[in-house]
Amino acid sequence: MSPRILIAGGYGVVGGLIARHLHAAGHDVDLILAGRNPADGEALANELGARTARLDVADPSGDLAEIGVVDVVVAALQDPREALLLGALRSGAAHIGVTRTADTMSPVAVAASAFASRPVLMLGHWQAGVLTLAAQVAATAFTQVDRIELAALYDYADPIGPMTAGDSTGFVGRALTRRDGLWLSVDAAENARQVTRHGQPAFDAMPMGVLDVPSLAIATGAPNVRFDLGTGESRGTQAGGAASHDLFVDISGQVAGGALETRRTVVSDPRGQAHLTALGVMVGVERILALDGGPPASAGLKFPESFIDAARALARLEAFGVSITSEEI
Repeated sequence: MSPRILIAGGYGVVGGLIARHLHAAGHDVDLILAGRNPADGEALANELGARTARLDVADPSGDLAEIGVVDVVVAALQDPREALLLGALRSGAAHIGVTRTADTMSPVAVAASAFASRPVLMLGHWQAGVLTLAAQVAATAFTQVDRIELAALYDYADPIGPMTAGDSTGFVGRALTRRDGLWLSVDAAENARQVTRHGQPAFDAMPMGVLDVPSLAIATGAPNVRFDLGTGESRGTQAGGAASHDLFVDISGQVAGGALETRRTVVSDPRGQAHLTALGVMVGVERILALDGGPPASAGLKFPESFIDAARALARLEAFGVSITSEEI
């Protein structure tokens, strides 16, 4: 029987792209595009050979019971009361969430500990784990990592959906960073930095408390980690085309032979941030269902840096048109 994947918000901007990516990947899966107005998703469902279902995220238990058993619930929308998360776990499904930040993770951790019989994958990282996976691969060039500075450039010409618009309330405020081995909650406005670009204008960016910060600090042992978000013209816009979404990974540390170096990796999706987020979710679905050729996934709370093969994930991104290159700093 084909695995059943329910995408809550499945005909929204990001949810629709998740469905398209899974379909384009050629997996034999049963896709259910769910939301409060399922008629709005009929055209996409017909295109992909999927089906629609009604789902009210504020009170999903009855709708989930009517939909029946599913293998994975993907929350491509806001779930502020954890109602969908709890409903999915109590039904025995795996779950993927993409909206939790570092300071809102505790309810998810408690829920996963209490109810998870399958994986609960938290992708509240920038672009659903893509940035962390790219940084993991880049860090393998170092024998010791001292500093990781991450940045994302958002181009106002790049359209966003309701889920991302809801996330934007946390884009400015206090942010979790790691400095000299200590966890600090800093005022974003008072800790801005300028991010330089090779052959392009620099941009100003402010820290944000995404899950990439604790994930990479623990995974690499780096005592200094921060993520910053800025706005400006992307590579795509500057080239006269559609807006791209550009990510920058700057890592400083010791390389083989003992020399100290700083190296940059640039991830750029010419189709924008929603496209890249959806690819991150697709990679997570493939791992949960072992569609990536890996072993069956165990139950419990998962994060991309310890759950997903980073090198394979980057190869998947490149197959879907994402550019991953090195750049001078």
